[in-house]
Amino acid sequence: MSATVVLLWIANIVLDTFGQLSFKAAAVGDLGEGLARWKAMARRPWIWLGVGCYVAEFLVWLAFLSLVPLSEGVLLGSINIVAVMIAGRILFAEKFSPLRTAGILLVAAGVAVVGIGG
Repeated sequence: MSATVVLLWIANIVLDTFGQLSFKAAAVGDLGEGLARWKAMARRPWIWLGVGCYVAEFLVWLAFLSLVPLSEGVLLGSINIVAVMIAGRILFAEKFSPLRTAGILLVAAGVAVVGIGG
């Protein structure tokens, strides 16, 4: 993989992870119910940071896919799942069950195989 592809891949991981974490941060806490909850979330800067990350990720993803085969790009993109789960554990104290841990390891192994074989 070229340096450009690797940089785009890393940027995609970072933007997706920050976007997911921003949405989670916007949604936690006592915000009420129903429409009041949605209005409260819309007033939080975290939601807009998440939207901005997703817009940037979309552009980075398009650039990334323009340089790698789709089958390889989609598989490499699945490492985002691992990054989000680990970050959720660190920042929001979310629990890892044995099955989730096994899933993380399998996804990471699959991405490594695709990266090495690509």
